Amino acid sequence: MNSLLERQIRKYLPQELQETENLKDFLEAVGKSYDNNNNQLKMIQRAMKLSSDELFEANRRLSREAENQQKIIDTFKNCINTLNLKTPTDKESKMEIDELAGYIEKQSEEIHKVQEQREELLKNLEKKNQVLSDYAHMVSHDLKSPLRSIDSLANWILQDNAEKIDDASIENFKLLLKNVEKMDALIDGILNYSTIDQAVIDSYWVDLDVLTKDIIQILYKPDHINITIKNKLPNIRGDKFRLQQLFQNLIQNAVKSIDKPIGEIEIDVVEEGEFWKFSVKDNGKGISSKHHLKIFRIFEKIENDQAATGIGLSIVKKVVDYYKGELWLDSKLGGGSIFFFKLPRSL
Repeated sequence: MNSLLERQIRKYLPQELQETENLKDFLEAVGKSYDNNNNQLKMIQRAMKLSSDELFEANRRLSREAENQQKIIDTFKNCINTLNLKTPTDKESKMEIDELAGYIEKQSEEIHKVQEQREELLKNLEKKNQVLSDYAHMVSHDLKSPLRSIDSLANWILQDNAEKIDDASIENFKLLLKNVEKMDALIDGILNYSTIDQAVIDSYWVDLDVLTKDIIQILYKPDHINITIKNKLPNIRGDKFRLQQLFQNLIQNAVKSIDKPIGEIEIDVVEEGEFWKFSVKDNGKGISSKHHLKIFRIFEKIENDQAATGIGLSIVKKVVDYYKGELWLDSKLGGGSIFFFKLPRSL
């Protein structure tokens, strides 16, 4: 097993426990699970990054093709307008129209080829998305099984030897269990990220005011942090799970950022044309402008926060992108943060 982890565990155990066979079995189980979890976590992170890069490049190609198709459509409209305005009166004008007809026929063939390529690309993307989703579920199952074993074994040792283990050893066991909990949260985060835009779910009316108040009630927050909703949040058509992921991750991020004796988090909304413009404001530590784009990328963290997974804000961006909205940040170090996002009023 990892020598540092074994040394730390043995360091704080009484001598009589170090000589038992049960401890040896426990250390071997922890070691195997530790190595297995690290290797599989690296595999899923590499897979997620490769897939994200491929999807990003595919979306760029689709955008370029859409722009080219729009230019062709605009050209056709101009041609049609020209045909409507001009009637051939001699041989020369008749030849111009024949040439135009040939050009339109040629462009139609090109559009047909582009459409076939686009459909093939979409099929490939769908297959890759399904493979990614299946892979994430498979790896998460393989990771969660040894995590449950470690959690159970550690708790059994604490319960069976409560009077023999000193306070320092108990704290180390709690640290071990905390890291197991973090790994479990990381696995769930990866699953949520990989499936947030996969399922096709019907839209229905969701009361965001009720949804957000429910989130505030169930989320853990220290007593010195106050969360308020400035204006009543609207009803919006969408999927409750996705919208819950959006607000929950933003509120959790705000709670974690608070470094003041009294923390204030304010949630607000204003109507802006065809969009609802939401904001989540906090008086926390703030974020340097050089990190404003980085924080929305998966597995990216701006500081060495052992409890952070680097997935929460990437899920926020994915949900906003799914609903064809906008997401941005106004923040500076020491000055708190305001996360803004727009959602269409009719999703």
